[in-house]
Amino acid sequence: MSLREYLSDRLGQLALWGVGAGGALLFLPAVGAQRDAAVLLVLALTLLFAAVQTAGYLRCRGRLEELASILEGLDRKYLFAECLPPPRNSAERRLFALLRRSGKSMIETVSEAQSAQREYREYVERWIHEIKTPITAAGLISRNAEPETRRKLTRELAQIEAHVERALFYARAESPEKDFMIRQTTLADLTTQAIGRHRALLTQCGVRVETENLEQTVYTDEKWAVFILGQLLQNAARYRNAAPAISISARSSGKQIRLSVRDNGTGIPAHELPRVFERGFTGSNGRARGTAGSSTGMGLYLCRKLADHLEIDLRIASEEGHGTTVTLTFPTKENLTEL
Repeated sequence: MSLREYLSDRLGQLALWGVGAGGALLFLPAVGAQRDAAVLLVLALTLLFAAVQTAGYLRCRGRLEELASILEGLDRKYLFAECLPPPRNSAERRLFALLRRSGKSMIETVSEAQSAQREYREYVERWIHEIKTPITAAGLISRNAEPETRRKLTRELAQIEAHVERALFYARAESPEKDFMIRQTTLADLTTQAIGRHRALLTQCGVRVETENLEQTVYTDEKWAVFILGQLLQNAARYRNAAPAISISARSSGKQIRLSVRDNGTGIPAHELPRVFERGFTGSNGRARGTAGSSTGMGLYLCRKLADHLEIDLRIASEEGHGTTVTLTFPTKENLTEL
C-alpha cells in the first residue's frame, strides 16, 4: 500500500481536521487568545495528527506486507485463511473470522471437486481397460472375414484403440505420480514398440519407416515415451503425401540424446505452427483431411504435456508441403528431477 492510497482512504478525516484547524484559528483569537499562541497550538496539534497518521500508515503497510508474505509462501493459495497470524485488534478478529469461514467453504468445495474429479478419472481408466476386451475380440473375429472387409475393420479398430489410448493417457496425465517410473531403456526399444503398435495403420497407409543410430540409452518412462512416439507416427500417417516415409534417427548432443522423427508429408502452415500444442487445435490440415480419421486436436497437446512430465524437450519444425520434424531431447540421468 502506498502513502497516497492510505491517505485517499482517509480523505474524510483529513478534510475534517482541516476544517477544525481553520475554525480554531478563527475562534481562539475571537475569545481573547493571542494569535501567535493559537497558531502554535494548531501547528503542534497538526504535527501530532500527522505523526498519528504516519504511524498508522506504517502499521498498516507492515501488516499487509506480512499477510502478502504468508500468501506468497503457500503452494495452495486457498489455504490462506487457515494460515492467518493472530489478530491485533477487534476489527481484525472479526475480519479474520469471516475469512476463515469463507476459506473453510472454499476448501470444502475444492475437496468435493477433487474427489469428483478423482472418481471420474478412476471410472474412465476402468472403462478404458474394460473396452479393450471387446476391441481385441472384434479384431480376432474380423480375421475370419473376407480380405477387404478385414482390412476395413482392422483400420477402424486401430482408430478406436488409438482414441481409447489417448483417453487413458489424458486421464493419467492429471496425476503422473501414480503411473510414472523412470528407467533405463534404449531408443531402439521405444521405437520398435511404437512401430509395432501402429504397424497396421502404417502398412495400410503405405508409410515406409527408416531408422538410424537408435542404439542410444536414455532414462525415461517407457510407456509414456512409446505413447508420444506413437502419436507422432499417427500424425505422419494421417498427413501423408503420395509416397509417405518416416525417418527416425538419434544423435548425441553433449550428454543429452536427441531423437528426431521426420516425415515428408503435407507439413504445417507457418502461421499455425505456434499453436499445434494447444488443446483442441486441429488446424487447416486436421479439418480438411479425413484419410485416417478426423483430427481431435489432442495428440500433440498430450505429447507436450507428457513430455513436460518426463522432462523431455519437445520441439517441432515444419514447412508446408515438405514435411514435419519433431525433436525430442531426453534429459541426462543427473539432470532428472525426482518426482
